[in-house]
Amino acid sequence: MRENAFQASLIREVKERFPGAVVLKNDPNYLQGFPDLLILYKTKWAALECKAGWFSPRQPNQEYYVEILDELSYAAFICPENKEAILDELQQTFRSRRKARVS
Repeated sequence: MRENAFQASLIREVKERFPGAVVLKNDPNYLQGFPDLLILYKTKWAALECKAGWFSPRQPNQEYYVEILDELSYAAFICPENKEAILDELQQTFRSRRKARVS
């Protein structure tokens, strides 16, 4: 499956699995390496970098942004081989309670 076909089917599945979610497709020319998709759901967000397959090449800065964004909320590389596991993690992330703020 080509990456763009996988990404389109993933967007549909995310919207079905998380009703009311807003899925934004990021411009790859604006910030090189930033994940393909930003998902906004209720009070949470996540970023996903789509790949056609497990061994698809990663572009410069992709691992950097996925790591940084995962520390802030949730971010991951997603491909057909790990899609179900990542969507399950995403569901856990969207279910978890908000962190307490320190004043």
